[in-house]
Amino acid sequence: MNSVIVGVFLMLLLTLFRVNVIVAMTVAALVSGLVGGLSLTDTVTAFNNGLSGGAEIALSYAMLGAFAVAIAKSGLTNLLAARLLALMGKEQTSERFLSFAIMTVVLFCALSSQNLIPVHIAFIPILIPPLLGIFNRLQLDRRAIACILTFGLATAYMVLPYGFGGIYLYNILHLNLVENALVIDKNLVPQAMIIPAIGMFVGLLVAVFISYRRKREYNHSIVTEAKSLAVENPGKVLLVGTLAIVLSLIAQFMSQSMILGGLVGVMVFTLFGIVKWHENQDVFSKGVAMMAMIGFIMISAQGFAEVMKTTGHIDTLVSGAADMIAGNKPLAALLILLVGLMITMGIGSSFSTVPIIAALFVPLCLQLGFSPMATVALVGTAGALGDAGSPASDSTLGPTSGLNVDGQHDHIWDSVVPTFIHFNIPLVLFGWIAAMVL
Repeated sequence: MNSVIVGVFLMLLLTLFRVNVIVAMTVAALVSGLVGGLSLTDTVTAFNNGLSGGAEIALSYAMLGAFAVAIAKSGLTNLLAARLLALMGKEQTSERFLSFAIMTVVLFCALSSQNLIPVHIAFIPILIPPLLGIFNRLQLDRRAIACILTFGLATAYMVLPYGFGGIYLYNILHLNLVENALVIDKNLVPQAMIIPAIGMFVGLLVAVFISYRRKREYNHSIVTEAKSLAVENPGKVLLVGTLAIVLSLIAQFMSQSMILGGLVGVMVFTLFGIVKWHENQDVFSKGVAMMAMIGFIMISAQGFAEVMKTTGHIDTLVSGAADMIAGNKPLAALLILLVGLMITMGIGSSFSTVPIIAALFVPLCLQLGFSPMATVALVGTAGALGDAGSPASDSTLGPTSGLNVDGQHDHIWDSVVPTFIHFNIPLVLFGWIAAMVL
């Protein structure tokens, strides 16, 4: 048995039965190591060695969480929520129009968070909680919102070479392809990812207009009322909030550090008196609490990934797939994508998966005669696969962090399963088509 397959399937099975993701990932890592021939001591050592790799990620999310709490305290998002509630009170505003308007705003924010304003998932706990009351009144299915958020988080970096997209397409994907002997201009990499991105868009349309188009009732006990959204001195809040966001983005862009970006944002709110000095401790405590689960899951995912690497069974999985191919390019493309899905589901990050699979798949693609563009599409899609449907991916953890504030959105069944069905399945199909036609 291949330990990677055993570990990933066990992790998924446990989470589907509502076992905590961290517990499921830890148990799966231990079982994966033992199945892979490691002793219990070696498995634990590998797991612990991997944990340190997630420390920076966890601290980054904690700092972004503090920034989100500062924005929430300022009332900046309440201004938007109050405006939307006012629209609901107008007779000429139909519920259908308002629903699509809200979904469009959420989609734009998700896309912008990767490229135009690269704050990643930090905008979700800022924007979504004040809107939950409106979602409830409109009876919007939050699974549709989760799919919209995940689509923006994943598709934008797959095809748009700016912000996080520039990092993924140029600094990670192109760099690792070149290091493994593939000759291709970096400007062609985004073009190779267009067809897989179309698959993501098709999945989004199915989710919004077919799967989750019907109304869904939620508990109204915590619906945000318009009177609770009143903001003192909204002009100052808007000005300082805009300044905080802009300076945070500049700091993040110049330092390439989400930690510094979040810190700058919090300090701007504090220096201008929107957040009082004596409230700083509370801001950071709530920020850490809000993002702690995401941070610990990402840390656990690094440990799980290290165990999979230590067993050596990732190489075995790829070589086994190569043995099945026997020169059959269509079968080869499918198996490469499925193996990429398996690896990324376990690691939970496409950014961390590409260096692994590029070293394994590029020589195989060259041997089978795939064109450089087809090779880019295969490796790029194989890396992105699973990012949208993994329990340990920030593309699913982020939406859950905002939609489950009132405890009415399950991470596995309302975020992971819907995004896996609507994005990973189309990605496999359209990634295979790209490999065949490019």
